[in-house]
Amino acid sequence: MTQEKDFVRRLRRLDCCALSDAIDKVGLGSVVTGVPQQAGDKRVAGRIVTIKLGTGAPPSGTPRHLGTTAIELGTSDNVIVVEQRSGVEAGSWGGLLSLGAKVKGIAGVIADGPVRDIDEAREMGFPVFTSALTARTARGRIVEKGTNVPIEAFGVAIEPGDYVAADRSALIFIRAADIETVLTAAEAIVAREAHMAKAVLAGVPMSEVMGGNYEFMLKD
Repeated sequence: MTQEKDFVRRLRRLDCCALSDAIDKVGLGSVVTGVPQQAGDKRVAGRIVTIKLGTGAPPSGTPRHLGTTAIELGTSDNVIVVEQRSGVEAGSWGGLLSLGAKVKGIAGVIADGPVRDIDEAREMGFPVFTSALTARTARGRIVEKGTNVPIEAFGVAIEPGDYVAADRSALIFIRAADIETVLTAAEAIVAREAHMAKAVLAGVPMSEVMGGNYEFMLKD
């Protein structure tokens, strides 16, 4: 198993609250709240494949449907993150793209921009996180500016190959250089909370379980 695959495996065992606590502890990573999961019912995590969308002509001069390159590059270890901050109401992701990504085994998509065909994504159970929905096509409105290029999504600077986890609590973005530090901190927090849960089940009073030890656990 490659190191990157092992990082993805470990990341997928952690929820976003544990990862947020780890970021509080080590000061690395970005927590984004208020972005709903619009389709799918599972937490997703993986290495990021980026898509940058905008107005004007495509860089190559030859139009190619947005998102197709990212799907072809992606694997089951990947989450696609889309930047569509042009201000134009146009779908940054759609139903056929969801189907193609699902067939490829891609974990999910996170879009900073409107998504269309959300009912199709829901029917197939493909995870989609976005703050905006639309019926408006991208055709004639926006184009793909690049795949696996630096982007900004939800105020976070993202590089291809960075890591993300997403659930109904938050989106967690972690730089590739910081992933091991954040994972180690989150795993330690989860282990400690599991021990506390056992104490609750054993009948230890909640005031004792949730006392000073809990309040200062991120300081250790």
